[in-house]
Amino acid sequence: MSTSLLSYASNITAAIQSAVQAFPRQRLPLFCAAGMGLTAIVSWMWWRRRRGEELELKQVGIVSQLLIYPIKSCRPVSVQEADCMELGLYKGDLRDRHWLVVTEDGHMVTGRQEPRMVLISVSVRGDSLCLKGEGMDELLVPMSLPKSNKVRDCRVFGSDVQGRDCGEEASNWFTSYFQSSQPYYLVHFEADIMHPRKSKEKEKLFRETDVIAYPDASPIMLLSETSLEDLNSRLAEPVSLGNFRPCIVVSGCEAFAEDAWNDVKVGKCQLKRIMACGRCILTTVNPETGVLTRKEPLDTLRTYRNSDSSLSYLYKTAPLFGQYYGVEQTGKLRVGDPVYQMINRN
Repeated sequence: MSTSLLSYASNITAAIQSAVQAFPRQRLPLFCAAGMGLTAIVSWMWWRRRRGEELELKQVGIVSQLLIYPIKSCRPVSVQEADCMELGLYKGDLRDRHWLVVTEDGHMVTGRQEPRMVLISVSVRGDSLCLKGEGMDELLVPMSLPKSNKVRDCRVFGSDVQGRDCGEEASNWFTSYFQSSQPYYLVHFEADIMHPRKSKEKEKLFRETDVIAYPDASPIMLLSETSLEDLNSRLAEPVSLGNFRPCIVVSGCEAFAEDAWNDVKVGKCQLKRIMACGRCILTTVNPETGVLTRKEPLDTLRTYRNSDSSLSYLYKTAPLFGQYYGVEQTGKLRVGDPVYQMINRN
């Protein structure tokens, strides 16, 4: 403990002893309780200070983009600042992957089943999401729905989760856009009344505290611009961030440096790296044409970004690109914020 805090604690102890002697006996229990509370506060201050002294903050990059994907598999909304919450990035009522398209029996629909989904653009207009798709009229979806709307039971990667139906107009819009003979529905996850999924149900390395609404596995996925540049240097035709759908994009670091950032501080939030993101065929959907090839960039990634053999049980044949993070401490972050690696000195 520092000299100043020791002195402070010593002074408090002396003052408490003196006051106890002069304090009326009938009020002594109340006074002692107050003294214990004060002692606890001093101890907490010492612990926080000690913990801070044990951690070194090393700047490893800068936040270059923050991307919120309101509807799973649709285009993102780029924001300048966001709140990093347990369930991912929030910007007011605009929340990452809190809307989902489902079939009548509740199974999720993503770009894997409907590749043209990646062409649907989403923006904010007042208190509504504004959806645009080729050949379709604009659709406004209120971000706050009437409680009278039906709550649907949904399935996302084998896990049960609920969503409130966004209404018949939204259902007709998606059914028509996909030219489907079966109806599709848009649902909204309401964090205040619905139970989130646990990330560990999808990937066992996640902690019990890591929770999500409709993302694949993680509340946060981070990727560096230089990792994308490295991949593009190996491809005949370059790909974009749209193929990989990160939430936090970082510049000013070496390619794949994020593989080693186990504990990260960005703005007011702190993140814990859980595992790499194993990539699937969704990355082979061209975000500009909506065409699924099942080839690049997966084929090239498999030539140099495979997991260690000891982790084959986890990733199987999926190449690794980007990192999954759990949220250790919630808080605001902004484009331009330094990204710090938190290094324990002990």
